[in-house]
Amino acid sequence: MRDKFQQQLQQLNEDLIEMGALCKEAVADAMTALLHSDKQARQKAFLTEYEIDNKEREIENLCMKLLLQQQPVARDLRNISAALKMISDMERIGDQASDIADITKFLENSELTQHVHIQQMAESAMSMLTESIDAFVRKDLLLARKVMKEDNTVDDLFNQIKTEVIQEIAQNPNEGELCVDMMMVAKYFERIADHVVNIAEWVEYSVTGEHKEHD
Repeated sequence: MRDKFQQQLQQLNEDLIEMGALCKEAVADAMTALLHSDKQARQKAFLTEYEIDNKEREIENLCMKLLLQQQPVARDLRNISAALKMISDMERIGDQASDIADITKFLENSELTQHVHIQQMAESAMSMLTESIDAFVRKDLLLARKVMKEDNTVDDLFNQIKTEVIQEIAQNPNEGELCVDMMMVAKYFERIADHVVNIAEWVEYSVTGEHKEHD
């Protein structure tokens, strides 16, 4: 029984890594669709979001089996509990990547992406996501806490983009709708970063047994 339990825990770990990789893929494709008006990348982000939803259901089912059939204790229970929380945030990241991809069709060939710091914000959120998955894989507490601090960079970029968009509307009133779309994209990237912070906090919980919400 214990060998089977360890095999299932290993499967859980591998599934979480796979789901994290799908999230990275979805965000990267949404970013490509935005910056390069790439219709193929946009469609790929939609398809990956479906894969993320399916993976979430698979992991939920595995966690339920582990909880009901194996009655885990202490550290194992923490890992399973953290996994259930993490997949919820990963699923939301997939949704938001899909939302960004959907908006990109209104921003096709727009120079606005060059006039605001959206690429830097997207890259910062993507870097945080990559590091949070690495922190989970390696159970790296310092890296998880580094991810939490990096959220400040994304927040600062969001505020900068807000200012830049206001200036753009003042200079080019006819681009008002495009500017609103760009602000929506920036807001989704900010939310992605927030969900990544949640993942990092659950990594911290799986290692320390303490869950703290970080500012």
